[in-house]
Amino acid sequence: MSKGKETRQRIVAEAAALFNQRGFQGASLAALMQATGLEKGGIYRHFESKEALAAEAFDFAWRAAADARTLELDSIPNSVDKLKQFVANFVERRSPIPGGCPLLNSAVDSDDGNSVLRERAAGALHEWIDTLISIIRSGIRKREISRRVDSRKLAILIISCLEGALMIARLEHDKQALQLAQTHLQLYLDTQVRLAKRVVLRASTPGSIRKNRGRSGLRNRSSRSIA
Repeated sequence: MSKGKETRQRIVAEAAALFNQRGFQGASLAALMQATGLEKGGIYRHFESKEALAAEAFDFAWRAAADARTLELDSIPNSVDKLKQFVANFVERRSPIPGGCPLLNSAVDSDDGNSVLRERAAGALHEWIDTLISIIRSGIRKREISRRVDSRKLAILIISCLEGALMIARLEHDKQALQLAQTHLQLYLDTQVRLAKRVVLRASTPGSIRKNRGRSGLRNRSSRSIA
């Protein structure tokens, strides 16, 4: 990797933490210069504008958060258990980038009309929804999830519960809201989403069936003789 590319990646990594903690407006050029150790010209040699840097910084932060939330999912065969692990990852694993969830932060930050960040946040949300939809539809095909489940609605429900709980937890400086969301979602996934297996009662062996039939015939003959 060239020195120029290394410098660019370092700028993005440092800026990602700064934007995620302070927002677009709060991350001043002076703060960016201090975080990266570069002068204004050194930063803008690699990025045409602050908006362009913020967009790449968001992509960096989102990828780190998404990787943490999908950790160990590939090793879990059952689709419902994958969804439960996804919820657990969100609640129990902190975002690798300081400042918390980049999607929540950027969605709020871009509400003032920053179209670049808004587009990036919307893309991340759709990526997240598509990831969950893929897991849910796979579970339906494998008969692990009920066919009555609407994959998109369930994906949005999971995201809404987690992001809403995260907002409350951050405002209250207390993880209780996240823990309540985790408990509710996992119970919901087990009772309303997971396809219950039917239990079919069968005789243990063909011989036992013949034996039972034989006993039934003896009882019938005995009944007739008594009559």
